[in-house]
Amino acid sequence: MQIQVVKSKIHRVKVTGADLNYIGSITIDEDLMDAANIIQGEKVQVVNNNNGERLETYVIPGKRNSGEITLNGAAARKVAVGDVLILITYAWMDIEEAKSFKPSLVFPNEETNLLN
Repeated sequence: MQIQVVKSKIHRVKVTGADLNYIGSITIDEDLMDAANIIQGEKVQVVNNNNGERLETYVIPGKRNSGEITLNGAAARKVAVGDVLILITYAWMDIEEAKSFKPSLVFPNEETNLLN
C-alpha cells in the first residue's frame, strides 16, 4: 500500500507579487526551492493564512536570494501582496518508508522570505 505524505514545506512566506497576466504557476526564490527539495514544475499546494484560500499549481524558479513569492495567472486573484502563505508538496511512498521519512521543512525569515 502507498500513502501520500508531506515531502516539503516552506512555512510562512509573504507574497511579493501577483501577476494575473502570466500564464500560470507560482514563482519561488530558487534558494527556497533548493532548501525545501522542490523542483521546477513540481505540483505545490498553496495555503493562504490571510484568507483561507487553498489552491494547487506548479513551481517555476525565481531569482536566487530574492525572496520572491509570486502567484501567476488565475491564482493571482487568490492572494494579495503581503499575504502569508504555507507552501506544501506531497509524495507517494510505501507505508513502511513513510514511517521513517523526514520531510524538508523550511522556516524562512518572515519579513524577507530569505533563509536565515
